[in-house]
Amino acid sequence: MGKLLSLLARENNSDCCGPKSSYDIFLDFENAQPTSEELVVYKEVNEVLKKSDRILEEIQCYKGAGREIREAISDPSPEAQQRAWNVILPLVESLKNCYEHSLELERIVPKLLGQLVGGRLNPTQHLETQQALVKQLAEILEFVLKFDEYKMKTPAIQNDFSYYRRTVSRRGMDFSTDQTISTELANRMSLFYAHPTPLLKVLSEATSKFVHDNANDVENTTETIGTMAKVCLRMLEKEKLLSQIEREETQLLVLRVMVGLVILYDHVHPDGVFVRSSHVDVKGCVKLLQAQPAIKAEPLLNALRYTTKHLNEENTPKNIKNLLAA
Repeated sequence: MGKLLSLLARENNSDCCGPKSSYDIFLDFENAQPTSEELVVYKEVNEVLKKSDRILEEIQCYKGAGREIREAISDPSPEAQQRAWNVILPLVESLKNCYEHSLELERIVPKLLGQLVGGRLNPTQHLETQQALVKQLAEILEFVLKFDEYKMKTPAIQNDFSYYRRTVSRRGMDFSTDQTISTELANRMSLFYAHPTPLLKVLSEATSKFVHDNANDVENTTETIGTMAKVCLRMLEKEKLLSQIEREETQLLVLRVMVGLVILYDHVHPDGVFVRSSHVDVKGCVKLLQAQPAIKAEPLLNALRYTTKHLNEENTPKNIKNLLAA
């Protein structure tokens, strides 16, 4: 463990221009195209990512069946029950689509990490030479943060699904006879939506499993996550790099990705991201966020406050806790 923490804490002091210059990399999140070496994994990941916009739309526009459920509870007539059921079924189908997409992410994340970690390249070289795959990792991180934000704002999801399961149980139906979901799938969906940030949990567990299954790349995995977070910070801090970003929405993407990497590092590294030996400049990330307009910064600051794993632990420096105090 000492070797790991030493590696994560190191800076590239052999660079004559100082340690910060090793992170002065421009990640082209707007125009990066896959090289021939990236193409196979890129195409597989892209097939999953193409569905992400539709999934976000489903969760963002989720209206819920609160009114129909209340009416069905107060009015036991078959008509009221059927009205609620007719509204619930398409909602459950939508929730199933979102859950199944999470399984696809769980499947492809280790394949993506397998290309971006280890081998003969160090983390900086991976970022410089595999920008199309780095862009895809960024898009996954942004999708995870957006999905979980929408989910946390939508308590109707769990209420609706609970009503669905109660109704099936009351009617004496088995889930397997229903066209929407089986009993086993319903149980897994229930556990998925019970978590406040279900996709972050999926991403963290997929990354942790990758680390576990590739013991030789433990050091490189966490260092790659930390290096990418530092590169995102530098892209937003340094005018020469920032000026290369063509669209304002890309700047927001980089902000989200930076925060997503901080959170992911905190879940994957055994000591978390806030300890002094961390490979991530958490203080710099938070100060950069606080300099942004509140409408951009506050959701991301809240993500750091409420979805990181180690913030409230004793080893977290007081200045970091104070910076992130709500």
